[in-house]
Amino acid sequence: MKGKTIFIIVVTALLTIFLMVNREPVDFDFLIGSPVAIPKLIVIGVCILIGFILGFIAGRPRSTMSSYNDEIEKNQVNEQNKNTLSDEDRDYIN
Repeated sequence: MKGKTIFIIVVTALLTIFLMVNREPVDFDFLIGSPVAIPKLIVIGVCILIGFILGFIAGRPRSTMSSYNDEIEKNQVNEQNKNTLSDEDRDYIN
């Protein structure tokens, strides 16, 4: 197995153990209404899920337009200009 796969398996196992140890209910206070008793397992799990989704969205590559074709065209124009020497330049070179 690759190192990345082993790392993911170990982190997932540790995260699962951490969630299973923290099952007791806590008072979770929403901005409106009275506090609600929710198990830590759900609170931590939802926070991890939201963090994963936000990290995935932030980490994915952006679609960009490549300027590689423009650079190739610029280089081709410059090479064509090099081939068109004036008569003076040809006399100097020879």
